[in-house]
Amino acid sequence: MSSNSADVEKAADVHASELTESRSSLEKLDRLTVTESASDSALAKHGRKPFFFWQVKGPSGIDIDGIATQPSVFDDPVLAKHYQPCPEYENLHRFDPSFRWTWREEVTLLRKIDLRIMLFVGFMFGALQLDRGNIGQANADNFLTDLHLSTNDFNNGNTIFTVCFLLAELPSQLISKKLGPDRWVPTQMVLWSIVAFSQFWLTGRKTFYATRALLGVLQGGFIADCTLYLSYFYTASELPVRLAYFWAADTLANIIASFLGFGILHMRGVRGYAGWRWLFLIEGLITLVVGILAYGLMLPAPTKSASWFRGKDGWFSEREELILVNRVLRDDPSKGDMHNRQPISWHKLWLSISDYDLWPIYIIGFTFFMSTSPIGTYLSLTLRSIGFSTFQTTLMGLPNQVGGLLTMLLVTYSSQRFNERNIHGILAQLWVLPNLIALRSFGLNSNKWSKYAVTTILLSAPSTHAVQVAWTSRNSNSVRSRTVSSAVYNMACQLGGIVTNYVYRSDDAPLYKRGNKDLIAICCMTIFVYVGAKAYYILRNRSRDRKWNSMSKDEQEVYLTTTTDKGNKRLDFRFAH
Repeated sequence: MSSNSADVEKAADVHASELTESRSSLEKLDRLTVTESASDSALAKHGRKPFFFWQVKGPSGIDIDGIATQPSVFDDPVLAKHYQPCPEYENLHRFDPSFRWTWREEVTLLRKIDLRIMLFVGFMFGALQLDRGNIGQANADNFLTDLHLSTNDFNNGNTIFTVCFLLAELPSQLISKKLGPDRWVPTQMVLWSIVAFSQFWLTGRKTFYATRALLGVLQGGFIADCTLYLSYFYTASELPVRLAYFWAADTLANIIASFLGFGILHMRGVRGYAGWRWLFLIEGLITLVVGILAYGLMLPAPTKSASWFRGKDGWFSEREELILVNRVLRDDPSKGDMHNRQPISWHKLWLSISDYDLWPIYIIGFTFFMSTSPIGTYLSLTLRSIGFSTFQTTLMGLPNQVGGLLTMLLVTYSSQRFNERNIHGILAQLWVLPNLIALRSFGLNSNKWSKYAVTTILLSAPSTHAVQVAWTSRNSNSVRSRTVSSAVYNMACQLGGIVTNYVYRSDDAPLYKRGNKDLIAICCMTIFVYVGAKAYYILRNRSRDRKWNSMSKDEQEVYLTTTTDKGNKRLDFRFAH
């Protein structure tokens, strides 16, 4: 490691400890209605309120031309010195604690960020889903038969993909932290798109397994990398809804892919090739175009938007850059404790992985989608087995995709509105459970439309994935931990995917009664996991309350000044649940 890198890490260590100091003081500042800074410059009369895409004039109940700058530790001369961004922070030249702006300016800027940043990140995720999800559409076009593969071969291919995806999560996140998401994410996309369209030439089991492995390696970490990139531009309260938009792009891509697949699969016989071969080729080439565009459209930093591709003046004015940087740092000062191209040391990596206070969320990530995943994966084969045609099957996934999109947005808004996570997860599982029981009860002679209706309702269950990614970030409470915890959470999800690949087996087809019985048990188990996670965080917070309240004010001040506790291990930090 170079001396410069060592100096950066040393500076980051110092600031990481200081920047998390006195959360209780910050929470007190947040509750003030009108606050004055050291320079008597007025701050916002209202706390930050959530507002959504249909509120074009910004949050309700505020003066749109009033001051939007929120109270923070930077307004307290005593605390401010402990929260200064590190000297290597890439946006340091725009950091100004005395800077003020209006709600009108902030809302306008936020819409600009949504259009310039969020929209394209959504396009990239849609491209990922095209290449990750088209294997299901290929199944509707006799993919397995053409390659002489069995259902178990298909399961093995999915497992190979999932294992490789899982193993690549953390390395990809570490590469992204060193190189920057603006460099690494486009490179990922270009590389996996080449593998994706190369599936046009699949010949059998070996090539199927090989491409599954390569796609997993190259796509692993993409979601965590994009989450890290979005955190540069959005506050903690804004990120969950943007992540919901992010996963909405996934669903919209599935919807678009259904129509694309319907048309492309009709190309069976063109130049003597199967329709699924054309599907892989055309959708892989679409991803290649998006990946090339990403090199020009992803920013190195909020204050570095000028380039030959984006224009010499960039996307944001100097004042907009000031708003962008200061509102994010005021919301979370720890975002200034590392350079966005600063690598994470092995010691910091171990500290993040061994953070047992995040394990309850990782366990939730492992289990929460297992009760629905096999049904979604096998939807095409199931619909074909009960009498629907190839082209009917291609379009019949649309209703559950639209339903899943709407319920996901609803549960994310509700979670933000009520500041509640576990209960929303439990409600999602309670949506799934009766439908699994109904699915288990069907026989060979049951009405195929009844089976389809139950399956559609089940797959329309609200996904709490976006809520849980933001929850992981919130309970990490440091840049170092956030970088790793996002990847570890996704790894837990992939481990769950490995298990679900073997719930439905060939000897259980076509009704999969044994598999559905297992899914009912998994669903019930997941409800208890959510309850256990909530109980854990409540008890942890109560324990810290007792320790903190047993200390005198002087003892609390000594702790804040001298403690070596970092991130979520500080006594003044409280876990969200």
